[in-house]
Amino acid sequence: MGAVIFHIAERTAWDAAVAAGEYTVSTLGRSLAEEGFIHMSTEAQVAGVAERFYAGVGDLVLLHIDESKLTSPLQYDEVPGAPDPFPHLYGPLNTDAVVRVEPFRG
Repeated sequence: MGAVIFHIAERTAWDAAVAAGEYTVSTLGRSLAEEGFIHMSTEAQVAGVAERFYAGVGDLVLLHIDESKLTSPLQYDEVPGAPDPFPHLYGPLNTDAVVRVEPFRG
């Protein structure tokens, strides 16, 4: 297994993705088509992302994603104000790259 990265998702969006075979939500309220990539996080970045963007949002899941199973290009990009680059997926997330899904509280 490759390195694991993470994505916070609304449960309903993830359930729809499982049925479709791919996930195309970039972040809360934004699609891959609108944003150009899907926001991901390293393990160390998850708490900050949850605090900043998902506080008070219910019915979330945390996707654990095996980088080695991704079919779309993954790139670590510098983000202004962030000490470390964030992983961004430049295409749909193939659902078979998700190795674990756990309930998550924003």
